Amino acid sequence: MHLILFGASGMVGQGVLRECLLDPRVDKVLSLGRTKTGQSHPKLEEADMRAVDTLDVAAYDACFFCLGVSSAGMSEDEYRRVTYDLTLDVARKIATPRMTFIYVSGAGTDSTERGRTMWARVKGATENALLTMPFKAAYMFRPALIQPLHGIRSRTTSYRVFYAMTRPLMPLLKRMPRYVTTTEQVGRAMINVAANGAPKATLESEDINRL
Repeated sequence: MHLILFGASGMVGQGVLRECLLDPRVDKVLSLGRTKTGQSHPKLEEADMRAVDTLDVAAYDACFFCLGVSSAGMSEDEYRRVTYDLTLDVARKIATPRMTFIYVSGAGTDSTERGRTMWARVKGATENALLTMPFKAAYMFRPALIQPLHGIRSRTTSYRVFYAMTRPLMPLLKRMPRYVTTTEQVGRAMINVAANGAPKATLESEDINRL
């Protein structure tokens, strides 16, 4: 498979990239973003996000969209611009009947778009819009707690503090697959879904772990 990856410098994206480079089913990964991964690998190609405008989309099988920001301290308009608007702008440029699109959303996303929680409404609107686009298939990954493995760290300070505080509890929390997954499991699940599809479009932590 030839894959496009957005957000490879983030915590989830780092884990997804690692699994892509390890998996023999993946022949090429094009990482598009504002920040370089700092890695060198025969499978890996990197370019600025603006390269999506001239991309030969027909050469790729799937897009893993792991790009995202915390909503903390942001207004709804600001958060919508960097979540809904950016995601949909990219999706429109690469939507073809050949392409599988996998979007990293989050547990608690509000598909009704009418709930009280701002980020959940915006994520819900983003999911709903993606599901109407002319992809081969679109899947919404909704992980809850993600344990970073293999030296991967979040770039968000509050998340790093949270993971440091919960690290002693991880052996216990991992016994609850409905709520806990890992960067490794998310990456492997994405590759499996790109290769084989999934039984439903919206995948919670338990579904991700199973896949």
